[in-house]
Amino acid sequence: MDTVKNDAYFRGRGAQINTHNKFFKEKYVCEHIEGLDEVFLENTATQLIESYPKRIISKSDSPDLRFMRSINPYQGCEHGCIYCYARNAHEYWGYSAGLDFERKIIVKRNCAELLAKEFDQKNYIAAPIMLSGNTDCYQPIERKLKLTRSLLEVFLQYKHPVSIISKNNLILRDLDLLRCLAKDHLVHVAVTINSLSEELRQKMEPRTVTAQGRLKVIKQLSDAGIPVMLMCAPIIPGLNSDEMPALIEQAARHGATTAAFTLVRLNGAIGELFTDWIYKAFPDRAEKVLHGIAACHGGQLNDSQFGRRMKGDGVLAESIHQLFKLSVNRFMGGNCRIELRTDLFTPKKGKQLGLF
Repeated sequence: MDTVKNDAYFRGRGAQINTHNKFFKEKYVCEHIEGLDEVFLENTATQLIESYPKRIISKSDSPDLRFMRSINPYQGCEHGCIYCYARNAHEYWGYSAGLDFERKIIVKRNCAELLAKEFDQKNYIAAPIMLSGNTDCYQPIERKLKLTRSLLEVFLQYKHPVSIISKNNLILRDLDLLRCLAKDHLVHVAVTINSLSEELRQKMEPRTVTAQGRLKVIKQLSDAGIPVMLMCAPIIPGLNSDEMPALIEQAARHGATTAAFTLVRLNGAIGELFTDWIYKAFPDRAEKVLHGIAACHGGQLNDSQFGRRMKGDGVLAESIHQLFKLSVNRFMGGNCRIELRTDLFTPKKGKQLGLF
């Protein structure tokens, strides 16, 4: 593991270290600060790495997820959220789940082409697809590459349902496409906000839009006729758990009609990254936060058990669930989610055959 000096803090990054990739036998260490290994502690610029997959739709059989299909035009995320479960996936690409996850972004430039190809397969059956189930499809590089926009153009062309989850106001750039999809009940957007504290956001989600900025996103999407859900994720006991009522109230006032939440889970390398971060960012409450997380996951930070890993269990987890339910009932009058249409799906090949 790369370690950072106690007096060093990488501002603008969530992770403060590069954890060891579990697939590697060897690891870099910094035994002498004056040695050559010191280069691995630098907060280097973000790199883009090209990838050309053969398929773009990922399928999941997890009982904890509402969506079974997802698309991630990017792997890795410059937002730098310290708690992100997607960090572990970066190890499959040969990188660290730590700083590498934030500064080595894998891009799939042919994603729209691949999506159209899959839609045109003879036996394809339409079902809602999530953008993105892993890393934010509207992270900063999207402003330049426009891969997410190219995907939305395909969804609209084929009249295929799509759900989007993001914490970036760049989504407003694509209001023209989202409005068209919404007219046919083909789109749903979830906006993630887990704190109204700017101090916490700057340390926990260093390259994201402010909470107030995201509330404005909810309002503009809602005003445009696009159904919006608040995603309170993740809820971290002792860090942001007390903010849930205020978050739901503010989101409802800005137009969100539904809400959901997940409890933080520190699987794989995330446990080491988060522990290092909390002691550096909030040393006065680090122990309390870590004990609270463990109390919701059977006494462990690392919890992979289906049914518990995202919801938690125990007295503390139950109190958080009750607080969520009471807040939703009070400020949103329930929690009814819309169903996206699948009956309008029109494959391009089907259109061509219909001419004869």
